Amino acid sequence: MTATARPSVLVFAGLDPSGGAGIAADIEAIAAQGAHALPVVTALTVQDNNRVHGVEPVDPALLLRQAQALAQAVPIGAVKLGIPGSGANAAAIAQVITRLRAADPSLPVVLDPVLASGHGDALVRGDAVAALRPLLALASLVATNLPDAQAHEPVACPHRLVTGGHADGARVVNRWHGPHGTREWSWPRLPGQFHGSGCTLAAAIAGQLALGRPMETALDLAQRYCHQALEQAYAIAPGQLIPNRHPWTERTA
Repeated sequence: MTATARPSVLVFAGLDPSGGAGIAADIEAIAAQGAHALPVVTALTVQDNNRVHGVEPVDPALLLRQAQALAQAVPIGAVKLGIPGSGANAAAIAQVITRLRAADPSLPVVLDPVLASGHGDALVRGDAVAALRPLLALASLVATNLPDAQAHEPVACPHRLVTGGHADGARVVNRWHGPHGTREWSWPRLPGQFHGSGCTLAAAIAGQLALGRPMETALDLAQRYCHQALEQAYAIAPGQLIPNRHPWTERTA
């Protein structure tokens, strides 16, 4: 029997030991799209499902070695970027993307430019905005929430998806700004708060792009998947809920 090939997504993100956000969320969300995640950890964090208590960036030289080994052996269908952990790591990641783009100029790069946790806890050592600047310049799509979008300097990115979860109202409105105009999606606002919703959405988009979907289709399918994951979210402790990134499984009582 011949094995079926899956496109791969190179992922740079932090390790969340609660399993709700970061690299764990990315792996699950990408797999749910039918793609395969190649996870490179940028930082170790001390956190639970509610708060971030510490961030320890990995060594940028180690990050480079991991990414280079993968890029030499595996075709990369897309790149998903979470927290770099430090400015030095962001520079190393930018170097990797530049090399990949030399071979594939159309390589999709999805950036979730998160600056802090939902409670305002820092996720990057030093100046978070400055650390993300070289990655913003390389992104095909920036998928960000409204507060982070307002905190970043304007950037010439081909596509931006600004999610409306932090706004008020009975519906969440997500706005896509592309080279040919804008489009809005409106979703019913769900009760509760969620840990890793942004990671889930950005990773799902990257998975869809790795499958060869056009941007608008990838955005549509990823948002549908993410909304379903939030509808089926579950608790591991008081506070923020964990998205159910495996929609084919039933939520237990």
